[in-house]
Amino acid sequence: MKQLKPGSPLERLWNGLIKENPTFVLMLGMCPTLAVTTGAINGLGMGLSTTAVLVMSNVMISLLRKIIPGGVRMPAYIVIVASFVTIIEMLLHAYVTPVYDSLGIFIPLIVVNCIILGRAEAYASKNGVVSSLFDGLGMGLGFTAALTIIGLVRELLGAGTAFSVRVMPDSFTPISIFILAPGAFFVLAVLTALQNKFKAPSATNQGEGTGLACGGDCAHCHGSCGAANHEAVVREREEKAAAEAAKKEAAKEAAKAAALAKAAASNAASAPVSVGTTTTTTKEDMNHE
Repeated sequence: MKQLKPGSPLERLWNGLIKENPTFVLMLGMCPTLAVTTGAINGLGMGLSTTAVLVMSNVMISLLRKIIPGGVRMPAYIVIVASFVTIIEMLLHAYVTPVYDSLGIFIPLIVVNCIILGRAEAYASKNGVVSSLFDGLGMGLGFTAALTIIGLVRELLGAGTAFSVRVMPDSFTPISIFILAPGAFFVLAVLTALQNKFKAPSATNQGEGTGLACGGDCAHCHGSCGAANHEAVVREREEKAAAEAAKKEAAKEAAKAAALAKAAASNAASAPVSVGTTTTTTKEDMNHE
C-alpha cells in the first residue's frame, strides 16, 4: 500500500482500522470485548457508542490541550469523557432501549475504557483538532468492527442467527457455550492464534515489522512501554535523542568558546608586559647614550 502522510485523515483511519486495531492488534478494551459480544447487534451498539465518545472527547481534549494543566490532565480527561458518556447513555435509553438494556452497566464503564483514555493521552493532547477527530473515528471504527466480528461469530455458532435473523439451517444444533462467558475467551483466543499463525502484527506477536514501540512481547511486559501509546513513545525517544545530541553539540561549542576566550585572555595579559619592557629598554639606551 502507498505510504500515507502521517497525521492525514486517511492515515488516521487506516491506523485505527487496520494497523493499530485496538482489539486485534493492541489488545485493549478486553472487558467490553468479552462481556457484550454475545451477539452482533450488541457488539455494534457498544462499538458505535464508544466511537461517538472517542470522537467527541478527542476533539474537546485537542481544543483544550494548551489550557489543561499537566498536573491534572488525567482527572480533566475523565471529566470530559464522563460528560460525553452520560449524553450517549441518555440517548440510548431514550431511542434505542433494547441496546441500552443489553449493554447495561458497560455503557457507563466506557468512561474508564483504556482505548479512550489512551488516545486522549497519546494523541489528542498533542495534536490538532482535525487529526484528533479522525484518530478517534479510526480507533472507534476499528473497535466497532472487532466487536461486531466477534459477536457475529459467537451468535452464529451459539444461536444460529446473525443480527437476530435466522441464517443457519433447521438441522443446525446451536453450540450454546459460545454465547456464554467461556465462548468469548475461546473466540478471541482462536482469532489471536490465527494472527500469530500468519505473522500478523499484534500485541502478542513479537517480531520485525510489528509497528509497536514495545516490540509486542506482552509475555515479558511490565507495563512500562505502553503499546497503546507507541506513537508518543517513539516521538519521545526521538525528541530525547535529539535533545541529547543538541546538548553534546552545545557542550562541545561551549568548550571550544571557552578555550578561545582563555587563549585571548592570555594574549591580552601578556601584551602590555611586552610593550612596557620594550619602552624601558629604549629609555635606558637613550640615557646611556
